[in-house]
Amino acid sequence: MFTYHMWLLLIDGFLLVVMSIAAFVAFLRDKKLAMRGTLRIKEKTLLSLAVLNGALGALLGRVVSHHKTEKKYFSITIYFGLLCQLGVLVMLALFVWVL
Repeated sequence: MFTYHMWLLLIDGFLLVVMSIAAFVAFLRDKKLAMRGTLRIKEKTLLSLAVLNGALGALLGRVVSHHKTEKKYFSITIYFGLLCQLGVLVMLALFVWVL
């Protein structure tokens, strides 16, 4: 039987995976659009995906595509988002384990 905290952990894990995939694809797509010189994905959208549970995908997308790697605010935002997301995941896991 699932407790409330187990459901929260499952939902958060699911959102982490889905948003990370979305952020990863968005970074790769934006790099491809940048190379073509066409209309691009807004930086605000890329950063929003990173902050809204997609920091791991955004980080991997940056590394794989070598995209936006010299922009300091991208690094700070993505690392801060990753730290917060992992903190929430660990906290929920501890609630499930302890309770």
